[in-house]
Amino acid sequence: MPHFFIKSENVKDNKILVDDKENFNHIVKSLRAKVGEDLLLIDENEIEYQTKIESIDNKSFTAVIENAHKSNRDLPYNLYLAQSPLKSDAQLTIMEKATELGVRGVYPIYTDNCAVKKSVAEQKTDKWQKVMYAASKQCERANIPTCYDLTDLGTVLADDKFDRIIALCEKNTNGSLKEYLRNNPAKKGENILLIIGPEGGYSDREFDILREKQLPMLTLGDLILKAETAVIVTLGNIVYEFGK
Repeated sequence: MPHFFIKSENVKDNKILVDDKENFNHIVKSLRAKVGEDLLLIDENEIEYQTKIESIDNKSFTAVIENAHKSNRDLPYNLYLAQSPLKSDAQLTIMEKATELGVRGVYPIYTDNCAVKKSVAEQKTDKWQKVMYAASKQCERANIPTCYDLTDLGTVLADDKFDRIIALCEKNTNGSLKEYLRNNPAKKGENILLIIGPEGGYSDREFDILREKQLPMLTLGDLILKAETAVIVTLGNIVYEFGK
C-alpha cells in the first residue's frame, strides 16, 4: 500500500486532518477512497501512521490513527548518487529506481560526453524530483530524496560532506566493486557518494580529475551494461553488501 506524506502539525487527538489539495485530490478524487478504508500516512519526523478514514468533506478528510511507529524503511548510512543524465525514459527509470534503493539524493552531473544538452538537463530537475516523490510514496519510504540542480564532476568532488566517494568506471580501474564493498563496510551514518559517468564514458580530462582525488575507481566486471542498468546494479550491490 502506498503511503502519503503529511505534516505532524495535522496530527491531533489521535486523528489526522488531511486538508492539502494534492493529497486530497489524489486520495479522494483519483483513488476514490471511502470512509472506513485503511490509509498509510507518514510525517516529516518519519513516523508512520496506520489509519482508517473517518470522514470526508469537500476539501479535506479525517483519519483515525490505529497504530503509529517510527519507519524502518531507510538505510543505516546516507547513500548519494552523482550521475550523468540520460535521455528521456532512461533517466526517469534511474530516478525511480534510485529512490527505491534508498538514495538520499541525486546529483545530475554534466560531463564531457553527456547524452543530453546542458540547457535541456537544467530544465529537468523539477520533473525528476516529482518522479522521486511519487516513487517514495509507492515504496513507503521514510523520507523523500532530493534531486539537486545540474552540476559538474569537479564541484561534486569538492563537497566536503561526503565521508567516502566511489567511482564506477569502464576503464582505468583499480579494483572490482565486489571486492571493495566486502573489504570496506559502511559505517552507521556515513555519507557515501557513488559516481557513474555517461554512456560514452569519462573523458581523459575527467579521468584526470578522478585520479587526482585518488578515488576507488571500480568495475562491475566484464559485461558491458547500459548506463541505467549500471546504476541499478551498482546501487543494488551496495545495498546488499552494506545491508543490516
